[in-house]
Order: sequence, then structure tokens, then C-alpha cells
Amino acid sequence: MGRGRMDDATIATLAVMFLVLLFCWNYSFIYPIKVFVVLLHELGHGLAAELTGGDMVRIELSSNLGGVCWSRGGIRWLVLPAGYLGSMLFGGIILVAAAKSRRDKDISTVIGLLVVGLTLYAVRNLFGIVFGLLFGGAMIAAGHALPEKLNDLLLKFIGLASCCYAIIDIKEDLISRTVPGSDAYKMAEIFPLPPTVWGVIWILIAIYVTYQLLTIAAEGDKG
Repeated sequence: MGRGRMDDATIATLAVMFLVLLFCWNYSFIYPIKVFVVLLHELGHGLAAELTGGDMVRIELSSNLGGVCWSRGGIRWLVLPAGYLGSMLFGGIILVAAAKSRRDKDISTVIGLLVVGLTLYAVRNLFGIVFGLLFGGAMIAAGHALPEKLNDLLLKFIGLASCCYAIIDIKEDLISRTVPGSDAYKMAEIFPLPPTVWGVIWILIAIYVTYQLLTIAAEGDKG
């Protein structure tokens, strides 16, 4: 079966959101979403470790949009790319869920509860804890106080921003300037390819998956 018909209203909404992100990327109102994506990045590493037989030990976030996930065990060559690609995938899932579901208030509330739960379970530094509790609390409040339409727009914006930021992050960290100690450098220690090559591979995967998720979201069809 082929894909469903594209929804013009959804396409227009996503296009406007993309333009807002493009021209307002360094504005302060985008900052909490960027930190949220860093949290998703570190969660991606942690979940990959857990799913491949290891353990997620703790997560730390910093105010300069840095983060680290300490883990034990797991399959290293799967854990390393799971940060960038995981944050993109999580963002895409949020975007598609908002586009396909009429229960946007519930989705916002669930995301908030998950962020609070993850913060209490795994985040171990002051900035990360404060951010996680505030962001999670804000999502719970949005789910309870804002109408479905505003929650729908909020979720789509967060999801789209997460996908875009993951791709930008790969480009900046692994292609434009390869950072010693980065995930790509660690991957190059396992497989004999330069870190930049791993960056290109990961960004191509991220762009392809993001395109597929955007196509699904653009079909609209809320159930």
C-alpha cells in the first residue's frame, strides 16, 4: 500500500515552524528545547547500553548544551551512535504522535512525567536535575492547562526542533569540527574509518529517517 495523501494544513504548519527555527535558532526561547534534546541524546546512549546488556549509570547536563551519560557494558558500537540518532528518533516519534493523535494533552503530560521520572532516576548534577524537573513540570502543566490545539503545536515544534538539532549537532561536532573524544572518535577506535566519515554516515542516516518521519507526520490523519 502507498502512503496516504499529504495534509496541506500540516505541511504548512511544519513549514512555518521550520522557518521559525531557521531564523530564531539562537533565541532564548529555543534554549530549553536544545537542552531537552541533549537529554534525549544522553538517554539514547543509556537506553542502547541497557538494551545491549549493559547499564545506564548516570546522566549529567550542563548549561552550555553539553551532556554526558556514564554507562557500563553494552555493545559499544551500538551505544556510540545512539546519542545523535536516538535524539532524532525520539523527536520524530513526538512529531508523528502529535500529527496522528487527537490526545495531545495526554501526550504532553506523559512526556512531562517521563522527563521527571528520568531526572529522578538517572540525572545526577544540579543543573540537570533543576532543568529536568522544570521542563517536565512545564510539559505536565501544558497538558493540563492548554487546549488540545496548543498542545498539538507545542509537540510538533518540539519534535521538529529535536530532529533539526540532532542533524545540526552531528554536522557541527563530527563534520565541521571533529572533537577529540567525541562519539565519532570513539567509533573510529573500533572501526578503522576517520571520525569525519562516521559523522557523514550518521548524518545521512539522520536526514533519511527524519525525511521519512516528516512524510508520515505530513499525512496528518488524526485518529
